[in-house]
Amino acid sequence: MSTAPQKAALVTGAARGIGAAIAAVLARDGAEVVGLDVPQAGEDLGRLMTELGGDSLTLDITAEDAPERIAERFAGGVDVVVHNAGVTKDRTIAKMPEERWTQLLEINLSSEERINDALVDGKLLNANGRIVCVSSMSGIAGNSGQTNYAASKAGVIGMVEALAPGLAKRKATINAVAPGFIETKMTAAMPIGPREAGRRLSSLSQGGQPVDVAEAIAWFASPASTGVTGNVVRVCGQSLLGA
Repeated sequence: MSTAPQKAALVTGAARGIGAAIAAVLARDGAEVVGLDVPQAGEDLGRLMTELGGDSLTLDITAEDAPERIAERFAGGVDVVVHNAGVTKDRTIAKMPEERWTQLLEINLSSEERINDALVDGKLLNANGRIVCVSSMSGIAGNSGQTNYAASKAGVIGMVEALAPGLAKRKATINAVAPGFIETKMTAAMPIGPREAGRRLSSLSQGGQPVDVAEAIAWFASPASTGVTGNVVRVCGQSLLGA
């Protein structure tokens, strides 16, 4: 009896937190996962990919040669691309240095556009391919002190909506998830007040877990979502507080 070929999946920011959960769920569902993260996270990334039977790719996604290196790694084609890598550089807009704004936009948005261009223009995204982006409730509702972060995550949503028609012609889809308050090392470092507010503003009265986001992405990556593109799914417990 023949079996379907194993899908190739790229997950950026895969060393820890939500990215690690995404990689684990996609591997559980049968994908051959290539986890990507910065060299500083190489040890954690390598350990996780070994556990999952996947492969590691350490690079800075904002580097000039990053799209080319990713395209070379997937010269045989890629089925699922998950843009999860992202950072926060919070500061009120009046006190935000230009480089703090620029660096964040490069990581959270511009790098994703360049990687998409390299894979799509190079015809490396396979038929019925999936691109899934991690946005944020901050990109929908905004958040105090996160003008740069909110702008980048709103830009991700705009990118998804803009690219959907062109990708549909290639029989591929692009969607996004918008997490609210998720229990990660990043949110654990928040002051206790905003952290507790994030939990209590959820209709579930608790923070979300990384696996909650990962399962939503796994659905977007699966054949079950073939008729869905250009959409954003909130993973926030009905809260409008981003993270």
